[in-house]
Amino acid sequence: MEGLLSTWPWEKLGCFKYLLYGPFVAKVMYSRFQEDSIKATWCLHVLILCSLRGLIYQLWSSFSNMLFLTRNRLIIKQGVDFKQIDKEWDWDNFILLQAIMASLAYYTYPNIINIPNWNLNGFIMIIILHIVFSEPLYYYLHKLFHGSYLFTNYHSLHHSSAVPQPFTAGHATFLEHILLGGVIGIPIFGCYVMGYGSIAMIYSYVLIFDFLRCLGHCNFEIIPHQLFLALPFMKYLIYTPTYHSLHHTEMGTNYCLFMPLFDVIGNTLNPKSWEMHTKASIQSGSNSQVPNFVFLAHVVDITSALHVPYVLRSFSSIPYTTKPYIIPLLPLSFLAMIVMWLYSKPFLNTFYYLNNYLHQTWVIPRFGFQYFLPFATNGINNQIELAILRANKLGVKVISLAALNKNEGLNGGGTLFINKYPNLKVRVVHGNTLTAAVILNQVTKHDVNEVFLTGATSKLGRAIALYLCTKQVRVLMLTSSTERFQKILKEAPYEDQKYLVHVTKYQAAKNCKTWIVGKWITPREQKFAPVGAHFHQFVVPPVLPYRSDCTYGDLAAMRLPSHVKGLGSCEYTMERGVVHACHAGGVVHSLEGWTHHEVGAIDVQRIDLVWEAALKHGLMPVSSFKKTD
Repeated sequence: MEGLLSTWPWEKLGCFKYLLYGPFVAKVMYSRFQEDSIKATWCLHVLILCSLRGLIYQLWSSFSNMLFLTRNRLIIKQGVDFKQIDKEWDWDNFILLQAIMASLAYYTYPNIINIPNWNLNGFIMIIILHIVFSEPLYYYLHKLFHGSYLFTNYHSLHHSSAVPQPFTAGHATFLEHILLGGVIGIPIFGCYVMGYGSIAMIYSYVLIFDFLRCLGHCNFEIIPHQLFLALPFMKYLIYTPTYHSLHHTEMGTNYCLFMPLFDVIGNTLNPKSWEMHTKASIQSGSNSQVPNFVFLAHVVDITSALHVPYVLRSFSSIPYTTKPYIIPLLPLSFLAMIVMWLYSKPFLNTFYYLNNYLHQTWVIPRFGFQYFLPFATNGINNQIELAILRANKLGVKVISLAALNKNEGLNGGGTLFINKYPNLKVRVVHGNTLTAAVILNQVTKHDVNEVFLTGATSKLGRAIALYLCTKQVRVLMLTSSTERFQKILKEAPYEDQKYLVHVTKYQAAKNCKTWIVGKWITPREQKFAPVGAHFHQFVVPPVLPYRSDCTYGDLAAMRLPSHVKGLGSCEYTMERGVVHACHAGGVVHSLEGWTHHEVGAIDVQRIDLVWEAALKHGLMPVSSFKKTD
């Protein structure tokens, strides 16, 4: 049975809860257009304050997830997984609640709107009232909520988040946030009653309150230990992220709101607090745990560049699609593209743990279109080389190249770096062997006897054609180059060469229901496929699903094992827990401990071996059949 006031009244409204701000907006609009001035200034202030509060939490969340800045400062090393993100999805409920509480306060004391914009004495008084009333009241209530009944029915929700995050600060029950609203409101009301209230004081107090709540839950140590060495008394007046993280990992200590002084008075100070803070601060300049595997990705385009945890955590936790709410952020994305082009180096984006091994995704700071600019080739290869050398220096076992980072025309599928640095300890992998295996598994399990292959002479196209012909599957290889076709034909066993057929027009596939697309095809070219055809694909970007009477596959992908830990971001358009096959190929390479580089042409003889190794380690194929609406 749920505790009284443990759930939110608008819980079932979902995103429609934001309509509850409607009366505030309506009041401001009515006052503006019907009364020639905004008399309902209290409504306007509530809306502005709510927006600023949300912005503070979002900025802290963005900062926390900028792993390229915070990775060496993390307190709890575990990643934030999808389960925690979903739990904290409605973290901002408390802002709406406290907006309603502010409205009730206004209607109870309407003269509060007449307070001045500024009163210096009010700032001094609210600090005094906060220390005298809010800090001890919060300490008492917090300790009370760690009692058996209240913790089980209320406060356990807040502690269910394994990794403290700024949004975790807002993740609590309805009752707890009513009480927290009171903790915030007492000093504000006290200043008003004593005649020291001001608009600036209210804004400052509420926003600083939120700022400090986010600080305590950010999970990276930002306060230098030198501060407490120079001013020892400060460690009793302000808590640190390490201090509050100890409360989450070792409950029963460190209950204070912001001031550890009250834990000292209440004898609930964790004795490791200062030692752990000093250690975290000192170690912030050293490298953290070395990853076993690195997936070297790149940015696709300006819109998908926003699909990262440090922009909007919730957005990056679902498969990428263009959403209306990201459109206002596009100028920011464009600016980031320019900055990255001019100044940036490869950076850490996300991480997760598999079999207790750390796996990271690094990003080359280049957008998709830049890979097709002739003058950008050297710069991109320099960035990839920089990432490989850094991985080699750190002791990374395997680095896998994503999509355009292994383009044949760019670096020969990674051979450029192996030839330049023959003594590399890190294994460079393009992962295309598993990509081919995924596509071939999808094709062969449906008892296909003929396929139409575009991009037939590419690295993947060649491997797919050579593999299928040994299975007596007829392959219609679309290419304008007789020379390239003949080169591939000679690689096939003599008795299987008859299954490879050179075609130069799409019309040749008018009766073929299995298309494997390795080169982008237009809607007009798709028309040549018969009704009921299925389009497998390994082309980036994926083809547009134009035909409603056909089915379309996603890019080759595999699902990571269920015991993966700390995974909370979707890889581009992939479902949760699913990664591109080239990513999975690198994972398999690292888990198997293979010591060879996988670059250049695909070894067709290893396709089945790699596939079996992937299944052995718990990676699972993902169904690719989708029908257009």
